[in-house]
Amino acid sequence: QVQLVESGGGLVQAGGSVRLSCAASGFNSDYYVVGWFRQAPGKEREGVSCINSNAGNAGGTSYADSVRGRFTISRDKVKNMVYLQMNSLRPEDTAVYYCARRIGQQCPRLDGRFFNSWGQGTQVTVSS
Repeated sequence: QVQLVESGGGLVQAGGSVRLSCAASGFNSDYYVVGWFRQAPGKEREGVSCINSNAGNAGGTSYADSVRGRFTISRDKVKNMVYLQMNSLRPEDTAVYYCARRIGQQCPRLDGRFFNSWGQGTQVTVSS
């Protein structure tokens, strides 16, 4: 059974940093991409970042304009982990952050409809 578990959220002051982790289990393949999404109260879900599979275009990443230059996505192939390092946090980054998986080699558009396995989410709150 595919399972994604996020961790690392919490309360941080504006300008601070947080690293989110996504632990993936339940499948024996490197042929998948992982995306990070977020949803703030009263707002639609927003794609944040995505990282390609370990095969082929390994290491390819994409970012939403709102986080590019501040957030960095990475993955540990051995541990089946994906990380989202978030720096220079702003109050508008406050949201529940989710990781999601899509079978394939290369990240699609940052749209949650293209991803079919989701974690339960972790709250990130940035105080001003």
